[in-house]
Amino acid sequence: MTPTREVYFNIKHIWVMYVLFAASLAIFARGWYGHWRRWRMGQPTERTGPLGARLGRALRQVFSQQTLLKRYRAAGIFHALFFWGFVVLFLATTVVFLHEDLGIHIMQGWFYLVFQSLVVDLFGAFAILGIVMAFGHRYLFKAKRLKPDTRDDATILAVILAILATGFVIEGLRIELTHDAWAAWSPVGRAVGAALAGGLSMEAMRGLHRAVWWFHAVVVFGFIAWMPYSKLRHLMTSPANIYLQNLGTRGALQPLDLEKAERLGVSRLEQFTWKDLFDLDSCTECGRCEVNCPAHLSGKPLSPKALILDLQKYMHGMSIDADRAAVDADSPSPMVGPIIHEETLWSCTTCRACMEQCPVMIEQVPKIVDMRRHLVMERAEFPDDLQAMVRSLEARAHPYPGAQASRTDWMAGLKLADLAATPDAEFEVLLWVGCAGALNKRNQDVTRAIAQVLTRAGVKFAVLGREEKCTGDPARRIGYEFLFQQLAQQNIQTLDRFKVKTVVAACPHCFHCLKNEYPQLGGNYTVLHHSEFLAKLVAEGRLKPDGGAQQGPVTYHDPCYLGRYNGVYDAPRNLLGDGQGAPPAEAEMSRANALCCGGGGGFSFMEEKSGTRMNQNRAKQLLATGAETIGVACPFCMVMLEDGVKSVAGEKAPRVLDVAEVLEQRTRG
Repeated sequence: MTPTREVYFNIKHIWVMYVLFAASLAIFARGWYGHWRRWRMGQPTERTGPLGARLGRALRQVFSQQTLLKRYRAAGIFHALFFWGFVVLFLATTVVFLHEDLGIHIMQGWFYLVFQSLVVDLFGAFAILGIVMAFGHRYLFKAKRLKPDTRDDATILAVILAILATGFVIEGLRIELTHDAWAAWSPVGRAVGAALAGGLSMEAMRGLHRAVWWFHAVVVFGFIAWMPYSKLRHLMTSPANIYLQNLGTRGALQPLDLEKAERLGVSRLEQFTWKDLFDLDSCTECGRCEVNCPAHLSGKPLSPKALILDLQKYMHGMSIDADRAAVDADSPSPMVGPIIHEETLWSCTTCRACMEQCPVMIEQVPKIVDMRRHLVMERAEFPDDLQAMVRSLEARAHPYPGAQASRTDWMAGLKLADLAATPDAEFEVLLWVGCAGALNKRNQDVTRAIAQVLTRAGVKFAVLGREEKCTGDPARRIGYEFLFQQLAQQNIQTLDRFKVKTVVAACPHCFHCLKNEYPQLGGNYTVLHHSEFLAKLVAEGRLKPDGGAQQGPVTYHDPCYLGRYNGVYDAPRNLLGDGQGAPPAEAEMSRANALCCGGGGGFSFMEEKSGTRMNQNRAKQLLATGAETIGVACPFCMVMLEDGVKSVAGEKAPRVLDVAEVLEQRTRG
């Protein structure tokens, strides 16, 4: 006898099921049509090709659940359990459709026993386990990153559990009623059937089977119809959003065509791109962005999750709270201010921790910068501290108002090729010093250490001296795109005039700008961060650290613009050590999960007026390692963390040294 089963055993009037299914599909389609109409009001952007690269990446990320499993492993495990359970159950339903409705008889033989019985049984049980774990995670252990009012989530979990549980009841009763010869291949269903059969007659089981079958069908069809009208829509939008993720240069902001632009920045929903609006309907409200945001953790009025959900509610025409419910649609800025407060936008350090943690690839930082562009360039409304920084950039081409040092003071006593003074000097690489490296007293020591180490290695390098201007990074991050492009074009002209091919940047912000954003304006160079270049010199044997100068435990702080933005994690660590060959101790949050020091996105030039200081939060994590030396590789991190560790540890504060300073000490002999 060929192993198989009757699909509609004990069920009459099957046509009713098809009517219900058609009705649910109609409601389902109407809901998605409404979403589509909202998305299409956004501005055009290309996010659909190349098909192969996008599809391959999306399939890997969706089916491996790698982002979900990366940090919050328990949550990732239960999500993977019911994700894979539903994938298998969907495939099993598709098999039934092919077998019964299309006449493709594949639900038989070994395939029926192995997949349609055993595999489906086990993965259905895994899905139930995942749902039970989710209930416990949310309501018993009460994970802090999940919102407290979770009635919608409870309903969703309960409906899914009902679908799974009734499925097993139907299967178990069928096995008992038919005395299924292949029951051993459905261990969970057989166990459920045996439990139910103990106190019921055959007729009672038939009635119960039929009632549960129809209840199951109604719940499933209701689930389908409900999907686009609830948080359940992420079952479709999340995989699609992963497919639509940015495949361009990581972290590079999109430039504005300032000559053709009719508006500067974003003040209304329809001024976002359609992908930005699609992001809003892809959020799963998991809270991973929120609990990794340095601004939110320090009590600032920014939650990346709340930002997206407020925009989502506004897009859906829902009031957000009592004082923001009534918004004048004819206002020039109906969104920035009434819906998304200015202070929320100015709390962001642009560290990308939210984007790194988001399992569905939502892009919060570009949206924040777009709204900042509106505030800065359209309304000229931004914090006084940043206005002083902008005036300095405009007048002196650096962001330090009141700075007394010149761009060449740090060079005193060093014999360097200064292209501003000797434009015909020969050089292999250009050392891009950066504003902080030239004008901040503490970071001048770092720049001198880099120059001394390069000299010891026999590297023929030059600097621009007075010819160097700010890369424009602070201007671009606060939203002043016009000033960024002005400074960038001036620097590109200078670099091209001196025929620069390779740049070694001493600042991750300069490094990112030169490497990833200058090409947008025609400036194409080989750009390395100084930690990369110095690690390369060590690997080639051109520098030989003796290991003796550095003593005691060491830790390392990952700069956001070096790590998350550019994936440079190992090179700076390779330059650190405790003198005995031990690697740097890792802080509680490190590498891609590192907590921002609070120096990016213009924050180095602003006073923190609410909550606790971000640099102190990061300092506590670094101090907890017991390190006597904290290694950094960014001038902004240097300033922020020196202040942070002194504020927290006082006189017992460990040294904060750039990796170049550590290497300089270890190569003196």
